Amino acid sequence: MIKKTIYIGNPTSLSLKEEQLILKQDTGIEKSIPVEDIGLLVLDHAQTRISVPLLSKLSQWNVAVMVCNEKHMPQGMMLNIEGHTLQSARFKAQVGASLPLQKNLWQQTVKAKIQNQ
Repeated sequence: MIKKTIYIGNPTSLSLKEEQLILKQDTGIEKSIPVEDIGLLVLDHAQTRISVPLLSKLSQWNVAVMVCNEKHMPQGMMLNIEGHTLQSARFKAQVGASLPLQKNLWQQTVKAKIQNQ
């Protein structure tokens, strides 16, 4: 099944009720979406409020939560790391990387950024 991308661009309160994402807009509109159907939640409004139980449930269902800045550009992302073996292996490899490897990778990153400008 294809997962949904949910975009929040207006003042909205997000909470959890019976495995459902509850969206309450300041205009009085209320909607619910099953958490298991969501793949990505994009938070692109400064007045968005989200509950910790909802964040926990989204993480449990491997939903990526992206936060955007005032220019509507992605600024941060929350991903589940507990049950994802590939991501855990990547984190372990990054933590265990030697200093020369870290410097080499950083140099490659900077070069790629300069070439892309």
